[in-house]
Parts: sequence; structure tokens; C-alpha cells
Amino acid sequence: MAKTIKKKETVNNEAPVVDVYSLLGKKVDKFKLDPDVFSVKVNKPLLHEIIQMYMANSRQGNASTKTKGLVRGGGKKPWRQKGTGRARSGSTRSPLWRHGGTIFGPLPRDFSYDMPKKTKRIALISSLSAKLKDNEIMVLEKDPEFKKPKTSEIAKILVSLKMYGDRVLFLYQDTKEGAIIKSCRNIENMTIKRSTDFNTYDVLSNSKILFSKETHDAIVKRLK
Repeated sequence: MAKTIKKKETVNNEAPVVDVYSLLGKKVDKFKLDPDVFSVKVNKPLLHEIIQMYMANSRQGNASTKTKGLVRGGGKKPWRQKGTGRARSGSTRSPLWRHGGTIFGPLPRDFSYDMPKKTKRIALISSLSAKLKDNEIMVLEKDPEFKKPKTSEIAKILVSLKMYGDRVLFLYQDTKEGAIIKSCRNIENMTIKRSTDFNTYDVLSNSKILFSKETHDAIVKRLK
């Protein structure tokens, strides 16, 4: 369980400034990111605990073995209790026998656990700040808009941004669902998430984070 988390500390009061790119991959402007979300002190121990939680929650926990009481057969006593010179035995499904049961083997279980909402929010802010510190956040002038799915157009955008082939997390606003999801889901190594749904694991498991200026405002609204 996570320890008591102190309030996030802003590294500086100045808003970090990043380049804004057009859908053609050209620098068109500068943009100030919110310092309370993208410029806080990175809490590495907390990030480790949060990632461990998400990985544990993704485990199926369906490994199963049979004890001697679950293995089929073995109901008849192999030989009488006394007089044979052999050791006493009551079942051929004893763990000491071939084809017998398993001692202390794994059984189906639930590995999942949770952490407080405040802890997860601070960890998400810390992960975004870490990505910005490593220059792994790119801001678009606007979100791509399609009347129908166009995977090739998304691929062109990634190529122009020199991100094609990298593990990219693309964040979009809830109001722009539909064709944009279908356009992105068939591109290898690309993950697309709503600004209200992504978590710390999504951020840290991808090498690049991509979103528009409008999506930035939605992210800040969610986290502040």
C-alpha cells in the first residue's frame, strides 16, 4: 500500500514552453504548458508503486493445480494396511506417487488492489512531468479530423513528426471520438486514449506522448 503522499511540489513557477507542430510536421508556434501538471518534482518511488499496482491488476491469476482430493481416481486403498512389508498407503493420488496431486501448487486468485484517487492523480502528474523533462511530449496545433477512418493519414502525420515506429500515446478529447479512433487503432505501437481515461502506466509504457493544445486544456482540467 502506498505511503502518505505529500502534496506535489512544483519545480518552478514558470510555465514550460514547448514547440507546437502542424499536422505536416512543421513548427508553427510556441505553447505554455501548465506548470502544476507538467513541471512538478518527479516522485520516482511513487511511480514504481503505481506501476506495480497496474501490472498486478493486469494479471489473470488463473493458474491452477489439483490437490490429491481433486485428482481423478485413487479411491481404492492400494493394499491392506498391515502384513505386506510396504509402507502404509491410502491412495494412489498421494503427492508422493506418480500421477498424484500437487502440494502447495498455485490456485486461482485475484492479484488486484487499488490506491487512493489522490495518489493516482499525483502519480499521473509526476509521470507527465517526467516525460516533459525527457523531451518526449509533442503538442499539435490541432487534432486531425476525418469524416471517415483514414489510417494512411495518421501514418503520414507520424512520419512527418518523425514518430512513426515509436511507441506513441495519442491523447484526444472525448468530443472527438469516432473516425479518429478507427484511424489510429491499426497502427503498430500506437495507443490512443481519451484525455479522461489514460493513466500513469499508459504514459510511462510509451516513448512519446502526443496531444493537441485543446487536449492539453482538457488534461489540465481533469488533473486540477
